Amino acid sequence: MDVPETIVCVECGGVAHRLTYPPPEGFEPGEVVAYRCEDCLERLDVVLEEGGEADGRG
Repeated sequence: MDVPETIVCVECGGVAHRLTYPPPEGFEPGEVVAYRCEDCLERLDVVLEEGGEADGRG
């Protein structure tokens, strides 16, 4: 599963960078990927869903 390096922060609209390193076997649906916003410093935990889309829940 392809997981982006950055996403848009749902709190402030800034850029959030991925904290979670990709596992050797790749990301799988149901895994949680952590991001940190460079502007507000909010941590965002994203649950990966089937179909390649991420469900951001911070």
